[in-house]
Order: sequence, then structure tokens, then C-alpha cells
Amino acid sequence: QVHLVESGGGLVQAGGSLRLSCAASGSIFRINSMAWYRQAPGQTRELVAETTTLGRTNYADSVEGRFTISRDSAKNTVYLEMNSLLPEDTAVYYCNAVIISSSYYYPYEYWGQGTQVTVSS
Repeated sequence: QVHLVESGGGLVQAGGSLRLSCAASGSIFRINSMAWYRQAPGQTRELVAETTTLGRTNYADSVEGRFTISRDSAKNTVYLEMNSLLPEDTAVYYCNAVIISSSYYYPYEYWGQGTQVTVSS
């Protein structure tokens, strides 16, 4: 079994910063990619940032230049550094990972439980 556990959400004023963390644990053979998504009330879940095994990163246009995704492969952890936060960044942030487990040796997509980020104006 594989689990993703997020931390670091909270309440911050506009212009402030937060750092999210997501640690993968369990029967992991290899992590192919890790990403952050977010979902605001009444809206669909959207990709915020992703990073692949080769170190490539991709960002949503709305966060480009403000957010930075990074990964510590030794710790199976992905981070999202969020700067210059805006009220429209308010959402539940979900960690996502495509992981090959040592149980099935087949890539499968896993999700964290979500962490609330609220940016006040």
C-alpha cells in the first residue's frame, strides 16, 4: 500500500508565502512523477505544478513565477513553495503521484487527502 501525506496548509494574508510538503510512503518501487493540484469551491480540480523523474517541471500560467515545485527523491517528498499569494489561490491543494509499487510493479496514480490554503485580502 502507498500513501501520500500532505502538510503545510493554512491561512495567510495576500502577498504572503506558504510551503506545502507531501511525503509518499509504503511499498514504493519507483515514483514516476509528483504534482500538486488544487480545487476551489464550485470549481474543477486543476493542475498547479508537476515534476517528473527527469527533473522537468510544468506550471499553470496562473502560478508561473510565484510558485516553485521541488522534489527530494531520497525522502520521496515533493514541495510547493508559494510566494506572492493571492486570494484567488485559495483552494484545497492535493498532492498527486504516479508510483510503481513493489507489490504490483505497475504505475498507479495516488492522491493525498488535501490541505486547505486560504489567502485573505
